[in-house]
Amino acid sequence: MLTQVKAEELAPPSSDALQMAGAKGVFAFTPVDWQAGETTWWLDSDGVAPDVAGCHIGTDEDGNVNGRMFGEACLTDVVLVESNPGKGVVHAHSNDTGHPDQFDCLKWCKASGNATGRCEVASAPPCEQSARCVCQ
Repeated sequence: MLTQVKAEELAPPSSDALQMAGAKGVFAFTPVDWQAGETTWWLDSDGVAPDVAGCHIGTDEDGNVNGRMFGEACLTDVVLVESNPGKGVVHAHSNDTGHPDQFDCLKWCKASGNATGRCEVASAPPCEQSARCVCQ
């Protein structure tokens, strides 16, 4: 379960999100089954795509799936936790700690020419639950 993160705890957005509207910054995130002190490997199913619900899939260094996973999430009705980096990129999490981006869905949607936007829980197999920005 994710908890709200104070604004001063945010670092600048990831390089993939940096120029995207609504990108608020990255924060430290540990999964429920955190492996303290371990370097773990992950694959992102969707890259930085706020309108697509994604799944962060645990792998070994060669990209072989190991059964660990977590989905994206809504921190509020407009703030999305968006995993990174690019789609299909196997990458390391030092101390089993990732640094996902936060997105303001309202700002992201408005920049895309929509009147409104919100964060919505959505499915992203193999993750049981994920989230995405929904624009109208």
